[in-house]
Amino acid sequence: MNVRRLLRLFFLIFCLAGCDFIKNTFEFKKTTIEFTQALLNEEYDKCVSLMALEHPTAKGTNIDTMKMVFKDFREAIVSNFGSQLDYSFMKSEKKFSTNDEEGTSPKTTLVLVQFSNNRDFGVLKVLFDDSSKKIMSINTLDIKKPIPSMTLFWLFGLVALCVPIFNIYVIRKIKRSSLEKKWLKYLAVILINVPAFSCLAVKGISIQPLNFQFLLGVSFSYMGYLNAAWTFGLPLGGLYWFFKLKRISEKEK
Repeated sequence: MNVRRLLRLFFLIFCLAGCDFIKNTFEFKKTTIEFTQALLNEEYDKCVSLMALEHPTAKGTNIDTMKMVFKDFREAIVSNFGSQLDYSFMKSEKKFSTNDEEGTSPKTTLVLVQFSNNRDFGVLKVLFDDSSKKIMSINTLDIKKPIPSMTLFWLFGLVALCVPIFNIYVIRKIKRSSLEKKWLKYLAVILINVPAFSCLAVKGISIQPLNFQFLLGVSFSYMGYLNAAWTFGLPLGGLYWFFKLKRISEKEK
């Protein structure tokens, strides 16, 4: 009973923390866009108001110097991308690491937002203070890439979706068969999907010979153009049991 209560408590805390994280994420995205638009419109006072100046790391910050930095930051964005931009959220994360340089500081959240014009896209990297919900630091990643054509990406996705459909079909055939220890066969179908074929929106198609794709053989991510990817594994486990069951069925006939 004590173990059950602990598990329930852990699950409740996890759900509450997750809900709070999601809520903050939407707010952080809105603040990032609001800051960038104010920057492009040369509304530097508004930009200052969105900075976490009350945070201990911001003590002694000179407002005039900050505005000069904002001016240079604006010129860099406008010269490379123009002043009419579209935005899309990529991801938010908290990193816990024994190496201080790799992890985020306590009570902070790192947010990546993609911005683009009609030709190219870049990425804003923003660190937020969780307490004030304001910006601690903001800069751009060293990225300026042409917007990729997504036709090949989505066509590749149609092929990738065939893999889990096929694997589910094989699992159903195993379930209806007279085989023993069916759970071992299920695991083979679910786990043995190798080599892996990937299609990244920016980099194109690649093959990873020793990359196993679990969870029925397919994975998908769409966090801006930079991280948009389909990956599927060749369903070796599914193919083996498909032909094995076909052979057994022919023998029985």
